[in-house]
Amino acid sequence: MSANIRGYLSDLIAELKAQWPDNRSINIVCHGHSVPSGYFATPMVDTFNAYPHLLHKSLKEIYPFAVINVIVTAVGGEHSARGAKRFEEDVLCHRPDVVTIDYGLNDRRIGFQEAEVAWRSMIAESLEAKAKVILLTPTPDTSGLKDPAAENWMALQGHASQIRELAGEYDVGLADSMAAIERHSGTSGDITDFLSWSNHPNRKGHEVVAAELVRWFSIT
Repeated sequence: MSANIRGYLSDLIAELKAQWPDNRSINIVCHGHSVPSGYFATPMVDTFNAYPHLLHKSLKEIYPFAVINVIVTAVGGEHSARGAKRFEEDVLCHRPDVVTIDYGLNDRRIGFQEAEVAWRSMIAESLEAKAKVILLTPTPDTSGLKDPAAENWMALQGHASQIRELAGEYDVGLADSMAAIERHSGTSGDITDFLSWSNHPNRKGHEVVAAELVRWFSIT
């Protein structure tokens, strides 16, 4: 299990509720690959319909007096090993209060062992810098929909499981994007209804991911 959603960000939520002159800037950094970067049907980048922007918008609706910066350090096509190498320079330089990490889709290219090393590195560096962490499981792609036993689909499920386990081990937040979209598709349509193309969410998919993140910021 991940951190307790009712208490993990309680101190930060108190700061988000503070009003001038007692408030301060809150920095949330969204790190990862093409999905948080805002890629829809590549090469289209639809920033304002991607989950970092939707998260920002939702948080401002909840906390109208807060100064919130949502900073995207994601790079399209990147896997976690590359993201870990630039983590200190590109992420921690922003002095984040919260870091979200989203690399599961692309980590199939490097495998479980190398991905685990990279995720552990980024989690540990965040915690050492006193930043809270929310890990994201991958959003789906359609590579294995016709054959649930397909190697690519099984690998995606495996990375989702590994991310869940890391969230539990480090007692950090978890936004289970994969489970949430599967749950929504089971009640309101097919998984493809949440995708802009094979492996990028559309606005509807990003809304699901953003909602999973917002839950952590709205429960005390």
